[in-house]
Amino acid sequence: MLKILLRLFPFIYIVTIWVMSSMPDNAVVELPDSEWDANIKESLHLIEFGILYVLLVLALLTFKGLTAKRNIILIIIASLYGIIDEIHQSFVPYRSATIIDVVKDITGVLVASWILYGAYQKKRFLKLGTLLRKLENTSTR
Repeated sequence: MLKILLRLFPFIYIVTIWVMSSMPDNAVVELPDSEWDANIKESLHLIEFGILYVLLVLALLTFKGLTAKRNIILIIIASLYGIIDEIHQSFVPYRSATIIDVVKDITGVLVASWILYGAYQKKRFLKLGTLLRKLENTSTR
């Protein structure tokens, strides 16, 4: 069951991003202080696509290990979806799309990759790497 969920999560998350991007930025939540609201929502670009990369890695680990080539492919997939999301937002009333947003999206993916791939390759965050390899070993059986 865990294997199925881990494989589904990236697709569910991609659909969620699409739906949220189709709404005005204040449709779900709007903080009372507009400056704080804007700053927090802008910083979410860094997190949003980093999470997508993490979900893609977890799904991959249910099939195979995380090689350098596969890591690059997942980085490209998550980054391309960030670009697609920005293009999509450019057609949505009350939304905006900027190159800076794309840079933030890709930066979030790269930071998540640095953490997860480094952990998986036993270069940093050893406990996280152990957890990832354990997930891989139990999922691929």
